[in-house]
Amino acid sequence: MGRSLPPLLQVGQMTDLIHTEKELVQSLREYIKAEESKLAAVKSWASKLDALTRLSTSDPEGYLAHPVNAYKLMKRLNTEWSELESLVLQNPSDGFIGNISVHRQYFPDAEDETGAAKALMRLQDTYQLDSEAFSKGKLPGVHSNAVLTVDDCFDMGKTAYNDADYYHAVLWFQQALKQLDDGEEAVVTKAEILDYLSYSVYQMGDIPRAIELTRRLVAVDPSHERAGGNLRYFERLLSKQLNEMNQAYQPASEEPIQLGTYTRPKDHLPERESYEALCRGEGLQMTEARRSRLFCRHQDGRGNPRLLLKPMKEEDEWDSPHIVRYLEMLSDEEIEKIKELAKPRLARATVRDPKTGVLTTANYRVSKSAWLEAEEDPVIERVNQRIEDITGLTVQTAELLQVANYGVGGQYEPHFDFSRKEEPDAFKRLGTGNRLATFLNYMSDVEAGGATVFPDFGAAIWPRKGTAVFWYNLFRSGEGDYRTRHAACPVLVGSKWVSNKWIHERGQEFRRPCGLTEVD
Repeated sequence: MGRSLPPLLQVGQMTDLIHTEKELVQSLREYIKAEESKLAAVKSWASKLDALTRLSTSDPEGYLAHPVNAYKLMKRLNTEWSELESLVLQNPSDGFIGNISVHRQYFPDAEDETGAAKALMRLQDTYQLDSEAFSKGKLPGVHSNAVLTVDDCFDMGKTAYNDADYYHAVLWFQQALKQLDDGEEAVVTKAEILDYLSYSVYQMGDIPRAIELTRRLVAVDPSHERAGGNLRYFERLLSKQLNEMNQAYQPASEEPIQLGTYTRPKDHLPERESYEALCRGEGLQMTEARRSRLFCRHQDGRGNPRLLLKPMKEEDEWDSPHIVRYLEMLSDEEIEKIKELAKPRLARATVRDPKTGVLTTANYRVSKSAWLEAEEDPVIERVNQRIEDITGLTVQTAELLQVANYGVGGQYEPHFDFSRKEEPDAFKRLGTGNRLATFLNYMSDVEAGGATVFPDFGAAIWPRKGTAVFWYNLFRSGEGDYRTRHAACPVLVGSKWVSNKWIHERGQEFRRPCGLTEVD
């Protein structure tokens, strides 16, 4: 009797293996197809990013001067590069993963992406720009190919939505829906946008429009898990409101949601509207009578020997309180040296806590700053000396030269430079008294935005590279001049570099003697 075959080698089982092999081959082809699809996707990414990096690296500052480019850079590095990483990880590639892992520590995180999105919304509010202006790159005086896709607009809306900021959420979800309706391709679905938009509109108190949007959602996706319940809830709520007010049903407006459809909620800043109007160049109180009282002159620092041969050119910017601008305060070479010294140590700018005197970050000040000592470089020492010569005030008790960079959306909301009576310990640690005066150097021109504004008396001072402005924060009596509350408007396009010297009271007793009244 011959030897029998093991069960797996019997014909029946072998034919099963043949079919199994066929399935494996089919699976192999699907794997190859998936790899080719993945490779095609990676190639597409590479081509797009190659074009982007060629454009961005040719002029980094110019590229980042546009707020949409700044936002999309944050989004790409935080979100999209992670998506690409996940794609490549489907079949590990040690070289790519190792490289991206090394650089990941330098990538922006979710908080950075959220911050960039909020910067766009801040610009939107301050300069009264609708979402389409950003989406299509149509900013004042700027022509750019920087655009926001449907998915970008949807993500902007979700950033606001997650922060319970339904005012901005509505504007950005509406823009995403408009672009999708216009035929633009997107990952996000119409149902997703309508879901978020209808609820955000409801939160803004517009129930008729929320009903219309929810009906549209039901038509697009009849099986949507929340749409039916939301629709019934909205309809009951509206019916109840109409009965209570004894009013008839009015259908929702057919006008698309846009800037001005809803009122922006009030916030912590009482002078928000006047401050933002000044940033736009509106509401300026510069009358012809006031202008006639403004002059220009050569300033020699009351006979200072360093200014006798080359006095400073001084222009009046405002009469009361007196604000002056000095022309040719800093040379281009000095500006570049100051920026070179500051860049390695730029950190999120801080404000002094009025109760403790400790420096801390705050949402109303969005910039990067660094402090430079006179001993670090002859340029810093020279600039400090020049400030002392021009103002006639000693800088021995002044704070270090602070350098600040305001990128797109960077701002410092209305504030006082001096400490008020309710915050007596603000500068106690310094031991040099209150901030007597502010000397502010503009170290760059700004393409759009970035003015220094004074809401109390309606003044706006625009950055001019190489110039400086100076004003006193205190009266001669030592009392604070509350009119000097000021703000740095958000940068719309460009990058704003400034440096400032806060001059303190101590050491000025004979340089700026006390007056006879409280407001001298």
